[in-house]
Amino acid sequence: MGFNTSLGLQGSYDLTTPSPVVSNNNYIDFTSSATAGWAQQYLPELYEQEVERYGNRRLGGFLKMVGAEMPMESDQVVWSEQNRLHIAVKSSGAAGSTTSVQLEGTGGYISLGSANVNSFRVGNTVIVTDAATGLKTLKCYVSETSGVATDAGSNNIKVLPYTQTDLSGGDGSAVVFSDNDQVNIFIYGSEFGKGSASMGDGTNSGTGLKAQFQQYNNKPIIIKDHFRISGSDTASIGWVETTDEAGQVGYSWYLKSAGETRMRFEDYLELAMVEAVEVTVGASTVDSTIADANDATGTQGLFDAIENRGNIFEDLEDLADFDLILKNLDKQGAIEENMLYVNRDLALTIDDMMAGLNSNYQGGASFGVFSNSADMALNLGFSGLRRGSYDFYKSDWKYLNDAAGRGGFGDISGVLIPAGVSSVYDEVLGKNVKRPFLHVRYRRSATDDRRMKSWVTGSVGSASYSGTDEMQVHYLSERCLITQGANNFVLLKES
Repeated sequence: MGFNTSLGLQGSYDLTTPSPVVSNNNYIDFTSSATAGWAQQYLPELYEQEVERYGNRRLGGFLKMVGAEMPMESDQVVWSEQNRLHIAVKSSGAAGSTTSVQLEGTGGYISLGSANVNSFRVGNTVIVTDAATGLKTLKCYVSETSGVATDAGSNNIKVLPYTQTDLSGGDGSAVVFSDNDQVNIFIYGSEFGKGSASMGDGTNSGTGLKAQFQQYNNKPIIIKDHFRISGSDTASIGWVETTDEAGQVGYSWYLKSAGETRMRFEDYLELAMVEAVEVTVGASTVDSTIADANDATGTQGLFDAIENRGNIFEDLEDLADFDLILKNLDKQGAIEENMLYVNRDLALTIDDMMAGLNSNYQGGASFGVFSNSADMALNLGFSGLRRGSYDFYKSDWKYLNDAAGRGGFGDISGVLIPAGVSSVYDEVLGKNVKRPFLHVRYRRSATDDRRMKSWVTGSVGSASYSGTDEMQVHYLSERCLITQGANNFVLLKES
């Protein structure tokens, strides 16, 4: 049995055109012929408070739980992230190109590509394994570097196997590589003879390896909204009881509309940081459509950052899938405390998974973050779980459930975010600083704070800044999201 969609977004209430004031559509016109005969004589039983049929309608609050907000004074934020300390070159491209075997003479040559060839030096000892299965493994000695020329090109190193004549295993060895086999290479050390020159000197070609880093940046966007109402409608009294932001109760309907505009805008500040993307040069006309051409750059939100720099896992269904995520985390920063923000379906899947283990699994999983209390064992809505050496803290993310948000799509089921802080180089400060992996930067100077601005214009009340008989409430923010160490994040999707 399915659900009647008439109770969802397809209902009579139009989210795009909320009624700002009391109008003929939301109160009884006592002068109408339709109400004559009773409405003028008898007092109807009025419920003055609205029914909260959608509960708490807010979609924000996620970033407040996982990140922080910090000021900035420029048009972009630039940060640097460490590369790996050890050298491992993975296959890429088509066979016969980058990181592939070339059988020429004793030993063999391996094509590395121009970006990787200088990372290897004569004297390095390496492990060579096939990229397809990882089952063919051979330990070798690097005998030639600096992009030695072969028939296959110039971005090559020559390796000599320790246990066979060459990479092809021509001596009958079990480990056999063929021309154009794609491989992975990992440096595990070096070997030199007695009295030999230092690595990089004399016949040992190559230079010292310089520290490498990857630089990223993001730019803030300006987010706006406003509410306007005529002077006449501000002086009207409705019959629906409203509560303003200060908690004062009254019957001025416009105060509710103004309050909802602010709440909606506050949600937009978060949703934009989650969903935003950058303008792709040559593929979008957004920058030429917005006033001040070329000022619209977009910004990289959370989902886009993970899709471009992080990890994507589709269809998490059981413990085996969960363990695959853990194994990938091992390959990244191995950050042991992580936050899981998920939709209802995935939350129930994880609960069922852990509940089953709790009853019949021996020694494989525990819920150590809460010390396996009896209350925790009986509660199917587990707040935390431990698997392997990792702790996970799980929470529902309303945005992924609500029909007015991602809940209406169903393509994203959750996100895994590392807890704690990362150490990065700050270009402005000129030193390494610790920042939450996920945080917001907003524009602020000594003269203007653009974190969350609001101001009133018009002729109503004390706002006497125009000749128009109206009141306008304006909202503005300028901000961007910084996703550091995105390789430790996982976007959970449905296929």
